[in-house]
Amino acid sequence: MTEAYIYDAVRTPRGKGKKDGTLHEVPAVRLSALALNELKTRNNLEGHAVEDVIWGNVTQVGEQGACLARSAVLYSDLDERIPGVSINRFCASGLEAVNMAANQIRGGAGDAYIAGGVESMSRVPMGSDGGAIAADPTLAMKTYFVPQGISSDIIATEYGFSRDECDAFAVESQKRAAAAQKADKFAKTVFTVRDQNGLAILDRDEMVREATDMQSLGGLKASFKDMGEVMPGFDAVALMKYPHLEKINHVHHAGNSSGIADGAAAILIGSKDYGERLGLKPRARIRATAKIGTDPTIMLTGPVPATKRILASSGMSISDIDLFEVNEAFASVVLRFMQYFDADHAKINVNGGAIAMGHPLGATGAVIIATLLDELEAADKEVGLATLCIGSGMGAATIIERV
Repeated sequence: MTEAYIYDAVRTPRGKGKKDGTLHEVPAVRLSALALNELKTRNNLEGHAVEDVIWGNVTQVGEQGACLARSAVLYSDLDERIPGVSINRFCASGLEAVNMAANQIRGGAGDAYIAGGVESMSRVPMGSDGGAIAADPTLAMKTYFVPQGISSDIIATEYGFSRDECDAFAVESQKRAAAAQKADKFAKTVFTVRDQNGLAILDRDEMVREATDMQSLGGLKASFKDMGEVMPGFDAVALMKYPHLEKINHVHHAGNSSGIADGAAAILIGSKDYGERLGLKPRARIRATAKIGTDPTIMLTGPVPATKRILASSGMSISDIDLFEVNEAFASVVLRFMQYFDADHAKINVNGGAIAMGHPLGATGAVIIATLLDELEAADKEVGLATLCIGSGMGAATIIERV
């Protein structure tokens, strides 16, 4: 079997995913093209340099529709002979792009790919594509559908995480992200987004709030309490599925949940022979990949079974992992991961996560692979695991190993 290696990783800064966010003026196709161009320039990718561009993108409508991946290739400076395919595995789309590319190489279907993703949440709002899981009442009733925010509160209730524990986790994420920015921990991967005139728009993740503390978070209203307890009463749906719970404890709010963000990330993945031909040095080997389906109501517990699955398939144990990136969709998601594996928080999201820096849905999986790779190199560690929870009840994971 051909091994798949990571040769480079780049990403835009993450911008606030609202109309007043700095990247709001930049459509997803251009964010994508900028990331592709950065990867092309840094690695001298001339001609038909890769087999395909596999691009994660969750809300595939409007300007993010019509195979955005191919549009991004044509918008970029890449050779037009390079095709593109857009994929959607919700929040893990960027990670799934990486995993698909690696497994294509392993299977002999080409020797190099660009994988990554994009989301412009300020321009194409989450959920604007509709979808049967929420809109078809027959399916919604069968799956006991509730929105993700309710799912995060179910996790907190089921596994005993208090509002203070979730807030403390969020404060730590902010502190770590602020410290990482000050230490230029992201400088190897993050490039400056410039406008059409070459003027800098954004050069760092703009949502970090260093001053966040328990007091400031304590004043925030629980975001999902009303939708749970009043109409449409999603708590009642959840309690039908989990009758052993007396009530849902609503602990999540804007400060301990992932921020809505804009951004793109791209990763160059290839075989050993590919790197030798282009004179590129591999940074890491993609050692294993995994995905799994989970309970669609509690929805966000996927990182646990996905990690169990990937460790079993690779013959590893949790103690073999030096660093983890567990996407901070909500505080309870990562708290549950740490609880289940008795994992040391000092090894998890050491430079903060999506609570502090935002979660551009289609890009985040590739973003955390890049962050994990940079930190493995900076800390002189060997093995890292990235994992995300996924809408509708799924999980995905990837193990990378420095070479």
